[in-house]
Amino acid sequence: MENFCNSTFWNSSYLNTPEADLPLCFEQTVLVWIPLGFLWLLAPWQLFHVYRSRTKRSSITKFYLAKQVLVGSLLILAAIELAFVLTEDSGQATIPPVRYTNPILYLCTWLLVLLVQHLRQSCIQKNSWYLSLFWILSVLCGTFQFQTMLRALIQDSKSNMVYSCLYFVSYGFQILILILSAFSESSDSSHNPSSTASFLSSIAFSWYDSMVLKGYKKSLTLEDVWDVDEDTKTTSLMRRFEVFMTRELQKAKRALQRRQQKNSRQKSRATLPGLDKNQSQSQDVLVLEEAKKKRKKSETTKDFPKSWLVKALFKTFYAVLLKSFITKLVHDILLFLSPQLLKFLIAFVSDKDTYPWVGYLCAILLFAVTLVQSFCLQYYFQMCFMLGMSVRTTIMASVYKKTLTLSNLARKQYTVGETVNLMSVDAQKLMDVTSFIHLVWSSALQICLSIFFLWRELGPSVFAGVGVMILLVPVNGILATKSRNIQAKNMKNKDKRLKIMNEILSGIKILKYFAWEPSFKDQVSNIRTKELKNLLSFGQLQTIMIFLLQLAPILVCVVTFSVYVLVDSNNILDAEKAFTSITLFNILRFPLTMLPMVISAMLQASVSVERLEKYFGGDDLDTSAIRHVSNFDKAVQFSDASFTWDRSLETTIRDVNLDIMPGQLVAVVGTVGSGKSSLMSAMLGEMEHIHGHITIKGTMAYVPQQSWIQNGTIKDNILFGSEFKEERYKQILEACALLPDLEILPGGDKAEIGEKGINLSGGQKQRISLARAVYQNSDIYILDDPLSAVDAHVGKHIFQKVLGPNGLLHGKTRLLVTHSIHFLPQVDEIVVVGNGTILEKGSYNTLLANKGVFAKNQKLFMKHLSPEEEATVNDSEEEDNDDGLIPSMEELPEDAASLTMKRENSLHRTMSRSSRSSSRRLKSLKDSLKTRKANGPQEKEEVVKGQKLIQKEFMETGKVKFSIYLKYLQAIGSCSIVLIILIYVMNSVAFIGSNLWLSAWTGDSETFNSTTYPSSRRDLRIGVYAALGIAQGLSVLGASILSVYRCTHASKTLHGQLLSNVLRAPMSFFDTTPTGRIVNRFAGDISTVDDTLPQNMRSWTLCFLGIISTLVMICMATPVFAIIIIPLGIIYVSVQVFYVSTSRQLRRLDSVTRSPLYSHFSETVSGLPVIRAFEHQQRFLAHSEMSIDTNQKCVFSWIIANRWLAVRLEFVGNMIVFCAGLLLVIYKSTLKGDTVGFVLSNALNITQTLNWLVRMTSEIETNIVAVERITEYINVENEAPWVTDMRPPPDWPSKGEIQFTNYQVRYRPELDLVLKGITCAIKSTEKVGVVGRTGAGKSSLTNCLFRILEAAGGQITIDGIDIASLGLHDLRGKLTIIPQDPILFSGSLRMNLDPFNTYSDEEIWKVLELAHLKSFVAGLTLGLSHEVAEGGDNLSIGQRQLLCLGRALLRKSKILILDEATAAVDLETDQLIQTTIQNEFSQCTVLTIAHRLHTIMDSDKIMVLDNGKIVQYGSPEELLADPGPFYFMAKEAGIENVTDTAL
Repeated sequence: MENFCNSTFWNSSYLNTPEADLPLCFEQTVLVWIPLGFLWLLAPWQLFHVYRSRTKRSSITKFYLAKQVLVGSLLILAAIELAFVLTEDSGQATIPPVRYTNPILYLCTWLLVLLVQHLRQSCIQKNSWYLSLFWILSVLCGTFQFQTMLRALIQDSKSNMVYSCLYFVSYGFQILILILSAFSESSDSSHNPSSTASFLSSIAFSWYDSMVLKGYKKSLTLEDVWDVDEDTKTTSLMRRFEVFMTRELQKAKRALQRRQQKNSRQKSRATLPGLDKNQSQSQDVLVLEEAKKKRKKSETTKDFPKSWLVKALFKTFYAVLLKSFITKLVHDILLFLSPQLLKFLIAFVSDKDTYPWVGYLCAILLFAVTLVQSFCLQYYFQMCFMLGMSVRTTIMASVYKKTLTLSNLARKQYTVGETVNLMSVDAQKLMDVTSFIHLVWSSALQICLSIFFLWRELGPSVFAGVGVMILLVPVNGILATKSRNIQAKNMKNKDKRLKIMNEILSGIKILKYFAWEPSFKDQVSNIRTKELKNLLSFGQLQTIMIFLLQLAPILVCVVTFSVYVLVDSNNILDAEKAFTSITLFNILRFPLTMLPMVISAMLQASVSVERLEKYFGGDDLDTSAIRHVSNFDKAVQFSDASFTWDRSLETTIRDVNLDIMPGQLVAVVGTVGSGKSSLMSAMLGEMEHIHGHITIKGTMAYVPQQSWIQNGTIKDNILFGSEFKEERYKQILEACALLPDLEILPGGDKAEIGEKGINLSGGQKQRISLARAVYQNSDIYILDDPLSAVDAHVGKHIFQKVLGPNGLLHGKTRLLVTHSIHFLPQVDEIVVVGNGTILEKGSYNTLLANKGVFAKNQKLFMKHLSPEEEATVNDSEEEDNDDGLIPSMEELPEDAASLTMKRENSLHRTMSRSSRSSSRRLKSLKDSLKTRKANGPQEKEEVVKGQKLIQKEFMETGKVKFSIYLKYLQAIGSCSIVLIILIYVMNSVAFIGSNLWLSAWTGDSETFNSTTYPSSRRDLRIGVYAALGIAQGLSVLGASILSVYRCTHASKTLHGQLLSNVLRAPMSFFDTTPTGRIVNRFAGDISTVDDTLPQNMRSWTLCFLGIISTLVMICMATPVFAIIIIPLGIIYVSVQVFYVSTSRQLRRLDSVTRSPLYSHFSETVSGLPVIRAFEHQQRFLAHSEMSIDTNQKCVFSWIIANRWLAVRLEFVGNMIVFCAGLLLVIYKSTLKGDTVGFVLSNALNITQTLNWLVRMTSEIETNIVAVERITEYINVENEAPWVTDMRPPPDWPSKGEIQFTNYQVRYRPELDLVLKGITCAIKSTEKVGVVGRTGAGKSSLTNCLFRILEAAGGQITIDGIDIASLGLHDLRGKLTIIPQDPILFSGSLRMNLDPFNTYSDEEIWKVLELAHLKSFVAGLTLGLSHEVAEGGDNLSIGQRQLLCLGRALLRKSKILILDEATAAVDLETDQLIQTTIQNEFSQCTVLTIAHRLHTIMDSDKIMVLDNGKIVQYGSPEELLADPGPFYFMAKEAGIENVTDTAL
């Protein structure tokens, strides 16, 4: 080397001076070759990478030109230098070889750089990280040569002037290029700047600055947020994952087969006998069967393809895992450099003779190490969180995709809720685990390294401290398990409370009608009390855990130092040992707390993985038996086809042979449970195939029996993804009788339909469902009883215009399942189904002539029917079927709970929801559609008032108002807050004290040596240090316990106010607010106030005071530091302000975009048969992937925002460390080693705390929103008071006279009047029937009597008292209603009849007898205590209706309002109800709102309403004699005179 440079290569004496320097030869060789070596080694790999990732060449930019020009200049400079060397070389051997080699090396290098920069132009990512690193290395290594040459010039101005100038110029260019490479070159193709960000921009996340700025200036919207990269989008993730998933799943399935073969060899399976269908058909048997089936199910489905999901995920994402592994490793190693540098600095200050440059170098190194460590950590976090997000996306999309193909049998094992859980909860758990997966090995590594370095400091006494730490781990574990148990218990209480809340909100109308709110409020409050009690004990356990966590580091230090000093009198604690150890113990704390958490998270995730594997391993729909052909002479052909719903039960469809010719209209008839719907399902491929096949020619459209409506506009529902053709659309609306409804609906076909079609009547839903099918223009139409839910005249209209021989669908093949007998003569062919087989088939006349089953049934019914009834009555032998309790078992409906419902006639089936749909009740059409006459054609886009039934959820934007914080703090109590803060301040004082004391203790090592150290002094040091430590622990304990008690009190207050206010809200509030949104206040928001907010507040206080005390300590040592705090403080606060506003908006956007994901998913699950029938799976999948991507981009932005913040805060923290270090070096002469130790060991710890403080501030801001949302509902306007000073007499109303005087009413202030001035008098004990078309205002009339709607003008008096002057409960308690929908609540039967326990058991039994329920209830094992399921799902509709009758009979008030319920009841129940009412309420005033005329023909008076006015009022005879509206209605229903209606 010496010869190569002609000078000294290395001599350590160069460093032993105050002005140290490196030898020039070393600088010109080693320091030049390091960057060049890096560049050339990685060049081949880089060029290959560029070659692979190239896209189209982009245009040449100024930026690119600038870089190329600068590198070109470097090239020229190198050439000039080489030329100089060559001209200088005149043959003497004075010029060393290094002078040739370096310019030549540089020439080649700059050419390579030019090439790489040029090739990079065709990539999306124009800036190469590899070049950026090269420039950084080059500039760093060049500094040494730069300062050496500068010194040489200053000492001797003639030395190598030209050479030096060339070097200075080229060094300047390199710095310029480095600065240029920090900027990102934007690319046109992508919206997301992360893909084009330069290396420096991406490690500092500065490409995200623009978003943070935007978020600070205005509230972010979805449009502002950048999309994720193409390779993180759902479609590309799914593409990659599915390859591995199919491969691994195949392997797992093969393993499963091997397992099963092995098992079956070991034991031959015993099978359970099938269901004997002649068992006595009572409720109990049904329940037993259920249990048997469940048991059997659990036996058969235990085994599934296992342990493949993790492998598949690993193979999909291994690259990211590898990258993050490397960054984490680098970070962990650097983590342990800081304590060593700290030790070095302490030694430097203690030793007065060291040269200052050593100190400066040390401070700079400390800064550099912490900086690189920060970048590594943040980059690692970003990769891990992105990985977590991708895993969640993959799982969610896969679950959705699997759901579309899952077989019905596999689907039956999951309720909608459970499948949604797979998507939300389990995917989230996997996301959490993948984010922290590296901590498993990293924690172990950190623990080992910490112990190793501690051993070097303190020897064996380390194990005392580590022992204490390890002892605390199981203690914490036990406490954690205990608190988890308490939380599990509390979840049960929460579920119970929410279940009741859900029911209260679904049945709020009934509660208001019967004035039952107080009873239900008490039920909720009782559960809430239990919940709060658990919350308190949970809080107490938490405080003990916090206490231990606080105490741990103090205890560890006390124990370790005491043992160290006491073991051997030669051991003296000096500053190096003490403060290096403290830093190492601080490092050790993190892995010790994290390891148990990661392990428990992994255990939880393993459960989720298993559930997902079971779901993904489920069988797909087997449609092999359905053959689609294009050339075939028949439209549908069943060949010997047998199908079943569940292989463990008997066959549902048996050996069916059936040919259906193209263009035929075929009616399928049969009794309830005979297998009509199953026959349709078999065609759609929804059933399990046993043998035979079905051949189908052409596309299919399907109208299910229970119409499935999506949340969206009516237009969207009808178009169902097809393109809009106006002519055809209008024609279909007219044919499906939807025009009159669209006139009533605010906004016409733009009216928004709530989830599950909540604001439509059953008939409207059915007609929209039909219109959807007709619009699809398919070849074959499968219509499962579409006429059951519509009125007679509408049914006739639809048959003529759509289904019949002259309808829109003539010429199409139509299979119509129907109960409407009078349409049968018009069909081409009738198929009679019974018991799963085809009994008869032929035209109407042929079948009548055959005198078979069909003819018999026909006769039976002709006796029964008045023409008006035909459309709505069932044509089965329901009467003979033992009260119609259980249908024959062949037709297995969707799930077992709905068996109980199939007992009723088919009409009820349409109206009731099966037990799977949500606990919402159908609101009657009249209530939820606020009528509005169309005022001529409206402008297309203008939103009509009232059109948006459901207001968009109020998403708070901007900063949370201070009043909200005040509200929460007031709920806690001001005195308590002051006290809590005082105790926390005491903690900080003790903390500073213990640090100063330790510093003084280590100072002893300079005054005493091991022989002269007095033991009394030593004991004093240990004792005081321990006492100060315990003081810290106790003060934290005290403050935490106090805050737990007060925060629980705050929760109690807020929930109490929320509950009582929501129950007092008027009905219009519930009509315009989805139940889900209100429940969310009681679920999510209350739980935030219960659990999250108090913890956030505590953490925030601790962090804040911790930072203050650290800064105070640094200032005590070096007062100058106070000046540095100011600029750093400004940077810190501004970063925080910018971040918090952006982060808060992103969190809100995340939750707003997440709920549509789940609601779309549950909608898909409930509408699967329809989606599959129309073959729209791909469209739904695409929609789901789009909503996942929308949510992903919010999550992505939020992750980056956190990283952006962390990098900046860590920079502030690192600056604090650096400045503290520099000041210590500068003021070295006035300081001692112990001061340095205690300043720096605390400064090194501050970075984490700074980070945490901002995170907590943001969390508090995010979570205080819960208080804001709760307050919003606490301030909802109330209805009138429940009880006023004006109390009616106890026996009021004694006569029951009702007087309407010019009464007007509207639903909501922005809508028109519904009742437009009604005047009439109803005498005592009169029976009045109210009739009118849909939307005439019939139901509004009852709502007015109960003051559900308040008058807009006029008044109603009852027995002379104006009802507006009474309290609502006084009024509602004295009236009785039998509502249209029989709503029951979960609880005992007794609670459903008498929630306040005011009546005796005798009275209740008597009422049950009158309501014809006595024998049924007496037959139940628990009698009156029989548990009613949610929504009354375990009782038939008829029984529910009779229970509602029972409620009315118990009340026995003078006025009875009957919102005619017969729509959903079979003839028998209807008869029972009518007779009971006639007998029991003969002394009362009865108002009947009639939907069918025959029920009110025996009334004293009839009121005919139209468009909110009374158009006729008089006795039935008078009205029939006068050819007015009533006369025509009666004529249409086939009633000529009053006696026609007797059944």
